[in-house]
Amino acid sequence: MKTILAAAAASLLLQFSPVAAQAATLVANISIGKQMMTVSENGFVKYRWKVSTARNGYVTPTGSWSAKWLSRDHRSRKYDNAPMPFAVFFNGGYAVHATFDLKRLGTPASHGCVRLHPNNAAEFFSLARQAGLANTRVVITR
Repeated sequence: MKTILAAAAASLLLQFSPVAAQAATLVANISIGKQMMTVSENGFVKYRWKVSTARNGYVTPTGSWSAKWLSRDHRSRKYDNAPMPFAVFFNGGYAVHATFDLKRLGTPASHGCVRLHPNNAAEFFSLARQAGLANTRVVITR
């Protein structure tokens, strides 16, 4: 009898919990003021990383977007063929991508994109690919 009650309770609980087969939800919350990116998957924080956003004279847009496209070895057409590895594009030419200017992470230094340590950018790129573009969200706040 206890087994039947336990099974019934488990069945009832499963009706109100997320289904594992549903697509993962990946969210990158970027704080311009803190120069930090918090990555959450299915509502659970997985990572907190230093970033670099726009320096004086440039703008990192604020808002919320789904990821639009990925480019593993992208190079900027606008800024002298600058490398943008592991780019996750979210708004026109704006992307979250790797930088090799590691000493500036944690301070505004970019032309508007969100820069990450190469290892972190590779991880975010991989997570976005796994979750799918429609299930990857980039949220940028002041």
